[in-house]
Amino acid sequence: MTRNEIKLVCTDIDGTLTDGRIYIGSDGEVMKSFDVKDGLGMAMAREKGIIFAIITGRESEIVKVRAKELGIEEIHQAVHKKIDVIHDLMVKYSLEKENVAYLGDDVNDLEPIQYVGMGVAVGDAHSEVIEHADVVLHSPGGRGAMREFLDNYVLKGV
Repeated sequence: MTRNEIKLVCTDIDGTLTDGRIYIGSDGEVMKSFDVKDGLGMAMAREKGIIFAIITGRESEIVKVRAKELGIEEIHQAVHKKIDVIHDLMVKYSLEKENVAYLGDDVNDLEPIQYVGMGVAVGDAHSEVIEHADVVLHSPGGRGAMREFLDNYVLKGV
């Protein structure tokens, strides 16, 4: 697969764009930490026409806020079967599996990682995810993993 084939990058949130930690304040407010390098890389890729989709099993207001900051319109939360969402996105954007990458970190990401053209595990992913991924990043989730992927597999040579 050539770098220029990826048109849609799907990603989990917790453990992929964040370090997996969830901070809960005494008033119930949920906070998560995102790496600015990932955000800048996503902005550069969007300028090149790359579509991003957030597909996560949890639901969180902070995810909507971060997606809006990054200009991501495809936000799918509280998803039980991630490959159904990926399939629908492929139909919507007239893409084949070879045009789709998925970044994940845990066993609930195994199915989408095996379904798409380029399954990507963050550096600190569960061992099963690493075993089945096409690409294993050095960077852990929430610490520049998305940027590493984009720089080396999507933006390079574009």
